[in-house]
Amino acid sequence: MRTTSRMATAVAGAAVLLGCVSGPAASQGGDDGTRVLVFSKTAGFRHDSIPDGVAALKEIGDTNGFTVDATEDSGAFTFGNLRRYDAVVFLSTTGDVLDAAQQTAFEGYIRHGGGYVGIHAAADTEYDWEFYGGLAGAYFQSHPAIQPATVTVEDRAHPSTAGLAPSWNRTDEWYNYRSNPRERAHVLASLDESSYTGGTMNGDHPIAWCQNYQGGRAFYTGGGHTKESYADPRFRAHLAGGIRYAIGAAHADCRPENGYRPLFDGTVASLDGWRQAGPGSFTLSDDGTLTSSGGMGMLWYAASGFASYSLKLDWTMAGPDGDDNSGVFVGFPPSDDPWSAVNNGYEIQIDATDEPEKTTGSVYGFRSADTKKRDRALNPPGEWNTYEIRVEGERLRVWLNGVKINDFTNTDPARSLREGHIGIQNHGADDQVSFRNVRIKELPAKTSRGD
Repeated sequence: MRTTSRMATAVAGAAVLLGCVSGPAASQGGDDGTRVLVFSKTAGFRHDSIPDGVAALKEIGDTNGFTVDATEDSGAFTFGNLRRYDAVVFLSTTGDVLDAAQQTAFEGYIRHGGGYVGIHAAADTEYDWEFYGGLAGAYFQSHPAIQPATVTVEDRAHPSTAGLAPSWNRTDEWYNYRSNPRERAHVLASLDESSYTGGTMNGDHPIAWCQNYQGGRAFYTGGGHTKESYADPRFRAHLAGGIRYAIGAAHADCRPENGYRPLFDGTVASLDGWRQAGPGSFTLSDDGTLTSSGGMGMLWYAASGFASYSLKLDWTMAGPDGDDNSGVFVGFPPSDDPWSAVNNGYEIQIDATDEPEKTTGSVYGFRSADTKKRDRALNPPGEWNTYEIRVEGERLRVWLNGVKINDFTNTDPARSLREGHIGIQNHGADDQVSFRNVRIKELPAKTSRGD
């Protein structure tokens, strides 16, 4: 509950603005810096926005601390050359752009932890290469005329979408896909098919997604047909976040997510089932974020308790040094006394203390997180993180940005995780932690106490 010291992480790198290379990409940055290869070879339709895209990606790299090399020569796809890059961007590639040996080299690169970013017509590429189809997530099928549409942002914690409002109105060429990637990839944004004409995906129309794929990280966005896209600050931020995820500079939960229902979706109406216990409060901002104020109290979901479930929510620390404090309580009986949750439930901590059993990811006072895994998965203050807290019987597990960092089993006869409420803490006047997108999926109940 109390913070005693600080913990922060940072990502740093040197940025060098490069020129486009026409032969196999040759890095012009420092040998120890982060590098991204932008590949834009076309064997079919060629987008006239490619030069704008290359220029924008170089500027994004300069701003975000990574070196960009650009090429249209598939000879860059060798084992040795690809090892020099943290991610490869397929920028509106079309058709068959790699031969068998180059495909094998790229497969090996991904399986050894490489990153992939697909932009727009990257989905119109390599239809006969099964590995690539899985990596991209879906293949292009058709598109209507360029027109405005409403993009629904489903995940506002991922670095590619964290800066966007829940609805994003923009003009582009909106692809229909041959399959829906939702079952195997994590959907970040989807199209509202009622907002434009020509959508063919029956109302469930993903347009941006991410996934962990055979050892690597993959991000795809369907935007980017028009030249104007690459001058749009929001689209550029969308690309920057996707690349930062792909190179491992920012972390996110990119596991497929299906079957969850919202407990708090950012609207005033979704707070109807919640109640404040104790002093302090939470402030709801226009962008749908709840931020703690004062305390020590707790906002708890009074509408119902839960027995066996997966709870997900997004959170960020406001302070630049990470010296803020909050937590997520589970398994406590209904009460307007916040100390009832402390004494009868369990808290998954959010704070900056160096005490292992009382720091981020710990079951407060009972079990430390795996701090090495936690430190690798944790985004720094000011960036969003995602918890999954899974309760099954007396077992409680915690995932941070898709990485399991804690596994705890209750053996205290005075407490039980089998039935209880959930809540988020407002710790004190000096602690500001924000939350978004609280959702839950109820699971089949376990039958034995030990689980």
